[in-house]
Amino acid sequence: MTQMALARGPLRRTPGIGFHKLCGAGVGHGFSPTLNPDTIAILATWNDEATAREQTRTAPVFARYADRASEDYTVLLRTTSARGAWSGVAPFTTGPATDGPLAALTRATIKPSVLRRFWGRVPRLDDLIGGDPNVTFKIGIGEIPMLHQVTFSVWPSLDSMNAFARTGPHAEAIRAVRQEGWFSEELYARFTVLSDRGTWGGTAPLNLKGSL
Repeated sequence: MTQMALARGPLRRTPGIGFHKLCGAGVGHGFSPTLNPDTIAILATWNDEATAREQTRTAPVFARYADRASEDYTVLLRTTSARGAWSGVAPFTTGPATDGPLAALTRATIKPSVLRRFWGRVPRLDDLIGGDPNVTFKIGIGEIPMLHQVTFSVWPSLDSMNAFARTGPHAEAIRAVRQEGWFSEELYARFTVLSDRGTWGGTAPLNLKGSL
């Protein structure tokens, strides 16, 4: 918790960093109203790939997290599509897609009036995505517990991602979001996964040839 409190200023002062967010994580597959104090996530945008690689390895705030962690994992992404806003801004600049694994990010501010209905659906969806044989990596994070939530997942292909998103309980939840207006702000983005570094749960989830 001290790391969370002390990192915001150094993050803002990191040379080359653009839009960035410091988030906590939930228990289980990561998407839960119950906080997991052992896991912290940093999302950051950079003007170019070289800066992203260098700063996520050597900038003091990132190096301090890595030094104090029992395990750390970093994924380098290129945005291929994005719609919506995060804290009132469009944070991602889109570029061309390339072959390889894909990542999806969903971020939403949940209206307090629908919190019970929203969290009533989440455990079922969380179990489904966590048990999907196609999902390579998945975590749920958030800026404010219960209200500001983010899901991040990595898939081997666009077909496998779409198969989950457009069928079953997930598709039903998306319809409810649209029909009942659950979110006061939302953002949906997709990315090409360029490379990764480190481990998660003792393994390298993506087994990519490239390295950060």
